[in-house]
Amino acid sequence: MPKLDSTVKNVVNQTLAPMGISQIRYFAQKFSKIPGIIKLTLGEPDFNVPEHVKQAAIKSIEDNDSHYSEQRGTLSLRKAVSGYINTRYNVKYDPENEVIVTIGGTEAIFVSLAAIINPGYKILVPTPTFALYIPIIKVLGGIPVQIDTTPDNFRLTGKKLQEVIDREGEDQVKALILNFPGNPTGFEYSKEQLEEIVDVIKGKSMYVLTDEIYSELTYGVKHTSMVELLPGKTILVNGLSKSHAMTGYRIGYVAAPADFVENAGKMHAYTVTCPSNPAQYAAEEALTNGMDDPKEMRDIYKQRRDYIVEQLNEIGYKTLLPEGAFYTFSQIPKEFGLSSVEFAEKLAEEGKVGVTPGIAFGEGGEGHFRMSYASSMDDIKEAMKRLKVFTDNLKQNA
Repeated sequence: MPKLDSTVKNVVNQTLAPMGISQIRYFAQKFSKIPGIIKLTLGEPDFNVPEHVKQAAIKSIEDNDSHYSEQRGTLSLRKAVSGYINTRYNVKYDPENEVIVTIGGTEAIFVSLAAIINPGYKILVPTPTFALYIPIIKVLGGIPVQIDTTPDNFRLTGKKLQEVIDREGEDQVKALILNFPGNPTGFEYSKEQLEEIVDVIKGKSMYVLTDEIYSELTYGVKHTSMVELLPGKTILVNGLSKSHAMTGYRIGYVAAPADFVENAGKMHAYTVTCPSNPAQYAAEEALTNGMDDPKEMRDIYKQRRDYIVEQLNEIGYKTLLPEGAFYTFSQIPKEFGLSSVEFAEKLAEEGKVGVTPGIAFGEGGEGHFRMSYASSMDDIKEAMKRLKVFTDNLKQNA
């Protein structure tokens, strides 16, 4: 095996070098090594891709559809994306120049931020939130400004947003990132709550990057998209990973005004050239003929959510009821005297249950832990039994 030559050891991106891997992945991998553990760590649906969607991918392969597609994705898929957004939110995007098909939601986030950030630009990130926003901002030379939303039940208020903009300097703040339904909290924003945010930023020189990857997985509440309220300044990120259990197909998309897409499309082209054809045809089928597919999954997730939230609160972990996605975000009792990392590691080693420590989701997540209920009910029930035994032991020794 080749050993890195000593003359190039220090030839390295100084921003990237000190960063570790995603904390979500780190703890999932670490806990996987513990024999007999039940992992409620990763946010990956435990359902199969709908059959008709799989058949569309198979047909693409059988038709020898093996050449490069257009860089921004097949026009037919971009039309399907545009049609979906128009059906759901009554906002029209031109598939020719206002949509980019990306390699999952992660690339959509990366190319969107790359199109905005110059060195020193400040990007507002309400936390706790998805773990990848902050490192991507840093790699691109921006400054992530974390906003702790725990005092307001994990939602950013208009008042708090204005306070942060005033403190950081309006001329330096270039974007706000919103993720809803949220990972890790599962909380939605109502239309009225979004309007508060819009009132603050509509006259300012800043974008809203809105990651709505869980928009099809809500429970008893209507999802309002930011594109309905502020389309001229909103960058919509979405995809098929969660709604159709297509995580491995890696299809996401960006929808935004044409001038923005022109710039973001350059980074997309430089980075990946184009998405995979079979995956694109599967995504087109999902968006065209499969918009009822998430219903069965959503109903099952809701049953799991109701059970796990009740159990967590009974055991002694304050847990608010999520309105979407497939996560619970629970408070660690202060009397345990454990950080979120210490709690998660102790629970994995002694209780044989894998969870993700709250600090993985930014400063606002400390003191909490995330559980994914994208797992079988049998595993969830056993995990709750183990958690109760573990917690009883903690209380006795507290």
